[in-house]
Amino acid sequence: MSAIETLSLPEAQKKIDYKRIFFLLLGVGLFAFVYYCPPWPDAIDPMGEHFVLSKQAKGALAVFCLAATWWVFEVVPIGVTSLTIGALQALFMIRDPKVAFKDFMDPSVLFIFGSIVIGMVFTKTGLTKRIAYKMLSIVGEKTNMILLGCFVMTAALTHVMAHTAVAATMFPLLMAIHALYSEDGQPTKFGKGMFIGMAYVAGAGSIITLLGAARGAVALGFYKDIMNVDISFFQLTAYMFPIGWLMTFLLWGLMLLVFKPERARIPGLKEKSKRMYLELGAWSRQEILTALIVFATILVIALKNFIPALSGLNKTGILLVSTIAFFVLNILDLDDLEEIPWNIILLFAGAMSIGFCLWETGAAKWLAVNWLVLFQNAPPLVFILGMAFFVMIMTNFIMNVAAIAISLPVALVIAPYLGVAGEVILFSSLIVAGMPFLLLVGAAPNAIAYNSKQFTTGEFFLWGVPASILLMGVTWLAVTVIWPLMGMQVYVPKVM
Repeated sequence: MSAIETLSLPEAQKKIDYKRIFFLLLGVGLFAFVYYCPPWPDAIDPMGEHFVLSKQAKGALAVFCLAATWWVFEVVPIGVTSLTIGALQALFMIRDPKVAFKDFMDPSVLFIFGSIVIGMVFTKTGLTKRIAYKMLSIVGEKTNMILLGCFVMTAALTHVMAHTAVAATMFPLLMAIHALYSEDGQPTKFGKGMFIGMAYVAGAGSIITLLGAARGAVALGFYKDIMNVDISFFQLTAYMFPIGWLMTFLLWGLMLLVFKPERARIPGLKEKSKRMYLELGAWSRQEILTALIVFATILVIALKNFIPALSGLNKTGILLVSTIAFFVLNILDLDDLEEIPWNIILLFAGAMSIGFCLWETGAAKWLAVNWLVLFQNAPPLVFILGMAFFVMIMTNFIMNVAAIAISLPVALVIAPYLGVAGEVILFSSLIVAGMPFLLLVGAAPNAIAYNSKQFTTGEFFLWGVPASILLMGVTWLAVTVIWPLMGMQVYVPKVM
């Protein structure tokens, strides 16, 4: 047998992946069907205003269908799907190429970049191991309590810092914990539950204060413009606190149910963690510098919401200063820059591009109006939950702020005629907007967790379904029981 024949054998023996080919072509087929379909009817809101689905808007929906299919079934690397989003917008003239590709460097994408760098620094300097060993020496050896400790720490941190930064900080910590659980680094049920749960819980915690994510502040400002009602920081926190923490503990239970750890405990872990923590010795210069830089960065980002003199500072700019500082002080070098997971960065770049595409072409507004008018004669509770369901689904594909912005005005027009208070519409939307459990592009913590290689995009979507059902159940509980007990007015006299 010749050398050429020998080399070609592995290629010949490779099996054709028919499943991959099917979903790849399905995405292309959905794009072609939606794009070349005859014009669709206008969406008409309760005031009689028409919303036309232009050719560009229909093109945005077509790209949206292809991207969703390819992302869920991972027929190509998720970053490549993002590049396809930009290419299709340019080739089919859905948006100006300069605009479509400009979104790939949106400040939100660079914020994720900066957050990932913080996680890398924590790992390189050893701060991650120091925190992990300390936490494990307190939590103990039971795997269910280790998960609870990780989730509680994640949720608590989102009260004072952006959930993206929290996920980036927690990621190396969880990697260190999993290394103690599984020495070969292969995917485990414990690992799946820990990383998927961390992403979910980061969202649950982020709804509680305005510091967890930008969506809260933007939505409150938007609500004030429409309803002329000012909702304070502490009012938001009071209503969201029981919901966020209830979801945190329910998600912990769900992760234990669907990803029951292979081992109930890790014998000797508590003592081993104490010993390994002591072996780390005194804090190094790099650890101290890293801790000071990260603390200062988080402090400035948090204080900009309360100190007028800092309000003009952009949070992405602040975060990138920390990235620059790490290189200036030689904590990171060129090799570290090349280790950044650009697949994840591209994933979010594409998500921003398709989100803005749906928003700017009017496709998202057309979807919102068509959906919400279905509930204009429904019982008040069904209308509230229908509104929440739409925001929950859309926030998996587009920016959660945009999902609220396109649906809230329509919902607030319909609400008085059904006897529904505007406040309950706002808060129920904020609950679900913070917890996109289906797609990695729904939130940065989802994408960061994926970098662990503990789960596939399909697994994330699959277990996001029961998590989303759980979320809708908690939203129902909040509207019917929790908020009325706290004094929120859910129903008002109907406007005739």
